[in-house]
Amino acid sequence: MTDISIENLFIILFILLLLSAFLSGSETSLMSVNKYKLKHRFKLGDRSAEKVNFLVSNPDKTLGLILLLNNFVNILASAISTLIAIQLYGQAGVAISVFALTIVILIFSEVTPKTFAALHPDKIAYPISWIFYVLMKIFYPIVIVINFISKSLLSIFGVKSENVNQELLTKDEIKLIVKESSDRIPKSHEEMIVNMLDLEKVKVEDAMIPRGELVAVDIELNIEQVTKSILNCRHTRIPIYKNEFNKLLGFLHKRKIIEMLGDGDITKDKIINNITPPYFIPEDTSLTSQLIEFKKEKKRIGFVVDEYGDVKGVVTLDDILEEIVGNYTDTNKDYGINRLSDKIYLIEGAVQIREINKVLGWKISESVAKTINGFILESLEDIPEKGVIFHRDGYSYEILEVSNNFVKNVKVTKK
Repeated sequence: MTDISIENLFIILFILLLLSAFLSGSETSLMSVNKYKLKHRFKLGDRSAEKVNFLVSNPDKTLGLILLLNNFVNILASAISTLIAIQLYGQAGVAISVFALTIVILIFSEVTPKTFAALHPDKIAYPISWIFYVLMKIFYPIVIVINFISKSLLSIFGVKSENVNQELLTKDEIKLIVKESSDRIPKSHEEMIVNMLDLEKVKVEDAMIPRGELVAVDIELNIEQVTKSILNCRHTRIPIYKNEFNKLLGFLHKRKIIEMLGDGDITKDKIINNITPPYFIPEDTSLTSQLIEFKKEKKRIGFVVDEYGDVKGVVTLDDILEEIVGNYTDTNKDYGINRLSDKIYLIEGAVQIREINKVLGWKISESVAKTINGFILESLEDIPEKGVIFHRDGYSYEILEVSNNFVKNVKVTKK
């Protein structure tokens, strides 16, 4: 090699530095490639994606191949630079060669190509995947040996390579991806995706219509009262009970009453025969599970019961869908929250804290109580009188109306 002219040695060194830069950039691009775009292209049958997927799915072998080649190139570059330095500066050139080559490799063959590859991984990974796919076949026996030695060393420290590809995104990470893609996803779609991810956390009791707000009809009333009550109800499905609410017969669709009136033949027996048997749902059921159950059971509405079997309210398919897409019915879900000024609101006691936080973007504690009335009773540990004012967690509460041990209206100010 000492017979090679110094000009040719410089050319060889330059080529080796380019190869080193290529290998360093390739390593970073393959390890940084967008895995979701890769999966999408792979499913579409993209041949480049197939090659990239093969390399990315075997990171130990891919890294072994690239590092094998890169180290060989860098060692060879070191030998060439030493020869050049000796020819130019004699034995003192060895130290100069080490220092100069370290700086050149660091800047031009490591930092620069890796930075570019990290910024544009997909632009590099797909074209170069064909080259490394072929190189993997050529050097496979050597790569296998290196991989075996590497795994053996890792096993000493209790590291198992089988866990490398078991990366599962958490819901919070998926939310972050969705929010970071907001420039490509419409705001309404973004909100729906986030709401769907949160659906598992929400229980049916959080979305139900509370028992106190239900309009139900006692079948024991005379037929005129029963008919009038059903027709005057703004809902299409009306709970029917016998004597007391917990003795439910089921739901009656208002259309059935209208049909009976049209026929001119309406009796209690006919009403009872047209009642849909009650469908009960435990209060701790998540909305995700209940959505699946509604589909499975071909139901749209059910009674929510507590651990003692007492009815707490009603939840419908619409209630669950509105948790995902937002309010889309004529029913005003924000009813009971009235804005007085910028940070002051008049809120009815039956309004759920979760709804207040959702509508106003506040962070009132939901630790125990579900409604603002329950929150006030929990905070004061007493039934307050009109005019009582208290402060908690950055909010001021002024009791405006109390009736039958229930806080009907409260003025809440965010500090």
